[in-house]
Amino acid sequence: MNRILLTLSLLIFTCATGAAQYPGWQQAVDYTMDITVDTTAHQYSGSMKVVLRNNSPESLDKAYFHLFFNAFQPGSMMDVRSRTISDPDRRVGSRIFELPEDEWGWIEVASLRVNGKQVAFEHDGTLLDVTLNRAINAGKKATFEMEWTAQVPRQIRRSGWMNKEGVEYSMTQWYPKLCEYDHDGWHTEPYIGREYHGIWGDYDVTIQLPAGYEVGGTGELTGSLEDARATGTWRFTAEDVIDFAWAADPDYVHTTAMAGDVTLNFYNQPNAEYDENWATLPEYTAKAMAFLSDLIGPYPYPQYSVIQGGDGGMENPMATLITGQRSLRSLVGVTVHEMAHSWFQAVLATNESLYEYMDEGMTSYATELCMRHLFVGPGSDEP
Repeated sequence: MNRILLTLSLLIFTCATGAAQYPGWQQAVDYTMDITVDTTAHQYSGSMKVVLRNNSPESLDKAYFHLFFNAFQPGSMMDVRSRTISDPDRRVGSRIFELPEDEWGWIEVASLRVNGKQVAFEHDGTLLDVTLNRAINAGKKATFEMEWTAQVPRQIRRSGWMNKEGVEYSMTQWYPKLCEYDHDGWHTEPYIGREYHGIWGDYDVTIQLPAGYEVGGTGELTGSLEDARATGTWRFTAEDVIDFAWAADPDYVHTTAMAGDVTLNFYNQPNAEYDENWATLPEYTAKAMAFLSDLIGPYPYPQYSVIQGGDGGMENPMATLITGQRSLRSLVGVTVHEMAHSWFQAVLATNESLYEYMDEGMTSYATELCMRHLFVGPGSDEP
């Protein structure tokens, strides 16, 4: 344990030294959105208000939004790259190119107002380029009001409908998301299936689905679970997060556990071969949350959700989507790893696409220590 404390002390010193060179500001953004899902067509319509607080010392005369779903159609950069590079992601390969049109992904923005006035915008692959009528001056706010439609792609990489285990909706990187602006400028990298960089903010998200679905994700449910199931209206709120993710399926089994003051939520599809593993998972997850909170620092959010979905394991604020048909050791391992990202990315908000070692490196180290603690016993957390 002394070696762990030494390592963390060195990390704190390094961060403190680096902080002295940082410009001392970061942007802030709040989202209020309402979406209605057509589960037959696998499409949804959305409207949202985005309030950006320009805490930078510069005036901004442009703005950019990520349109992640546009990557999932033939001819996109993600498609071409996956078919031509020497070491493609085997989960992608030529699958995007082979999608029928009704299984493509797309996001189309219909209208955009800034401070009540229509503004010009252009769709550019996985980005929306916005030309502002008036610059957003340093220290000022701007309110974006957007209406858009989207088609959820057949699940290939992280997000989409009907993953390989039969989960209907895995909704990560799914909405028009304002790009980060920091001391390096705008971060407008085209989406090719990699990690993300986000702005801190509060989210208020209402999801309209047919009655009978179970929904889990970032944030806390507003209102009763029974009403949400009966009406199909799910409203979640989250404070101080860098993104919002959710998943939905009518067959999810939802169970809960506690880790101190933190509520742990679990969502999985019934499967006789794996039900026992999912029934055992809450005990291990609670122990892991306690261990990581002691090792790194208290988990800062009221809940954490472990959700069967996606195509492997992916961290999101207050939630992870993982494939669930695994051995117990594998199920616990992927849960611990993605949970550790709650500190090493979700709290520190590092730029995963540029500085992978800051999140994957530290997360892998913390995961190794936690897995030794869970499966070998106290004292086994020495490197």
